[in-house]
Amino acid sequence: MENKGQISAEYLLTVVVILIILASVSIPLVGKSVDDTMDISQSADVDNAVNSIANAVNLVYANGPGAKRTISIYMPISQTLTAEGGNLQMNVPLKTPLNGESSKKIAANINYNVTINNPTFSKGWHTVTVTWPITAEDYPPITISH
Repeated sequence: MENKGQISAEYLLTVVVILIILASVSIPLVGKSVDDTMDISQSADVDNAVNSIANAVNLVYANGPGAKRTISIYMPISQTLTAEGGNLQMNVPLKTPLNGESSKKIAANINYNVTINNPTFSKGWHTVTVTWPITAEDYPPITISH
């Protein structure tokens, strides 16, 4: 009888040791996976927002001076929108560096020069208005504001 009790206790101790080893290996991996998933999710949300704004700019440009487009976008982090070289872009900071870089540049092509009023977006939903004003200038810039 006593041998059966000792075998059960040794079996339980062995199972507990194996579970501790598995937990010590898998918990850090889960933490890294969560960080990677958050980076991908934030990058996708920023990409969606930047592309939505760029599509609105291109649509206003196609409609000509006097056109206006209002869209609603979600920004997962506080970030600054810039216009550079025919692109709208934002840099998304990464929790896990990718190829040695600590941020990822999200860019979308636009067809026309833009002016960005208040380029800093806070986290949350924003109503963005893209307008091409009618002025005495030959080629006034398209204005992005929120």
